[in-house]
Amino acid sequence: MASNRQRIIDYHISRLSDKRTEVRLETIQELVLMNATEALEALHHVYETDIDETVKRAAQRAGRVLYQHKVANNSTNNS
Repeated sequence: MASNRQRIIDYHISRLSDKRTEVRLETIQELVLMNATEALEALHHVYETDIDETVKRAAQRAGRVLYQHKVANNSTNNS
């Protein structure tokens, strides 16, 4: 059974395909606030496929932030 956190992340990931630009942008911000490294693949997909340049750039920035967070966590856990 998925945790509450995972259900929330899955909900946000599903919103990345919303037709409204503002919803996609809000969702990207929420994923960053949650440190949702689980969303990296979905953000990469948005970066590759979204038609709105603002959304693409936001997904790229979010992906970088979350990737850095993931790397930092892995370094901490492996120490």
